[in-house]
This record gives sequence, C-alpha cells and structure tokens, in this order.
Amino acid sequence: MAIKHPGAERWVPDDPSLPRLREAVQGCEGCDLYREATQGVMGDGSPKAALVLLGEQPGDQEDRAGEPFVGPAGKLLDRALEDAGIEPDSVFRTNVVKHFRWSGTRGKQRIHKTPGRGHVEACRPWLEAELALVRPTGVVVLGGTAGKAVFGSSFRVGDARGKPVDWPDTYPVAHPPAWVLPTTHPSAVLRTEQREEAYDALVADLRIAAARL
Repeated sequence: MAIKHPGAERWVPDDPSLPRLREAVQGCEGCDLYREATQGVMGDGSPKAALVLLGEQPGDQEDRAGEPFVGPAGKLLDRALEDAGIEPDSVFRTNVVKHFRWSGTRGKQRIHKTPGRGHVEACRPWLEAELALVRPTGVVVLGGTAGKAVFGSSFRVGDARGKPVDWPDTYPVAHPPAWVLPTTHPSAVLRTEQREEAYDALVADLRIAAARL
C-alpha cells in the first residue's frame, strides 16, 4: 500500500508563475523526500513550449545543480531530440517528482531509488501547476514512473511506447494537452547492453511526437 503524504498543494502559490514555482518548491514538505534531497528541482525550458518531456525525478547531478536533465541521461536526451528534428531549447523538461530519492552511494555518487506512488501523488500539484502555465500541445512521458503517474498503475512502457493517445480524463488538468506519447526514459538507454538499438527506438518515438506538433 502506498504511503500517504500530505501533498504539495499547500506550498503551491495561489498566483503561480514558473519562477514562483521554482522558489516555492524549496519550502515543500509534502512528502519525506525533502529531508534527504539537496533542493527541489522544478521543470525548465521554454515557457511556451509545444512539447513537454516528463520524466521520473531529478537524479544525483540534477539534485546538486537544481536543474532537470543535466546529467548523462539529459545529454543523451538532447542528442535524441536533435536527431528527431526537435530543437532542444524549444521544449520544457520536468519530472513527476521534484525531490531526489536515493539509497546509498557508489563512490561520490548517490544511487537513485524509484519514488513510491505516494511520492508521485504528493508531488502532483506541482506538475499540474507547470502544465497549466506552459499549456503544451503534447507530452512525451519518459519511462514507467511517469507513465503510471499519467495513465495509472497498469501502464507498461513496452505496450504503450510510440503510440500517441489523447490526454487521459483520469488525470484532469487545467488546459489539458491534446495528446501524450509514452517512450522509454533515456537513462534506460544508458543502462542497456543494446544501447544503439534502444537509442534509435527513442529517436523514432520522438520523431512521431515531432510530426504531431
């Protein structure tokens, strides 16, 4: 059973803007992750982006820098966007969870631990506020955690990837995107032994998203 957390709603500004969200998230205690994280990491990118890229959570480097997708997975994602014909600076990148969850270290690097469903639900008001401000045409969900946040616990990347569908009514947001397309997370590409094949599949999915913009 998912752990119940109070949620982030009380920390979201009444009159939000992207800069106000980035400031306000630093005080968020909507779940327990703030205790071990360096800082909250909100989304970043074009405030009028037609496309939002939605991942799981900030990683070790993102937690230290305070910016999303600045580590190895983010660099791979930028290259994949370019290969798919999408200007990396034209998108908005964010995560369903805004604090880094980790367990143990490997050298100086803290080891990622998948956030629980309770963490995802607690952070939902932050994501809803971001989507309401950016108002994208489409969202690409990167990986299983982001997919389950949007579609529910039955979501599987392998079954859904590369298939754009209408934004689900089960995840109501103000000014909902027209469509959402699931694909793998770039960190999964880095972990697999079939990296070239996995990378090409990610680019192919992003090209499908580009064609709908």
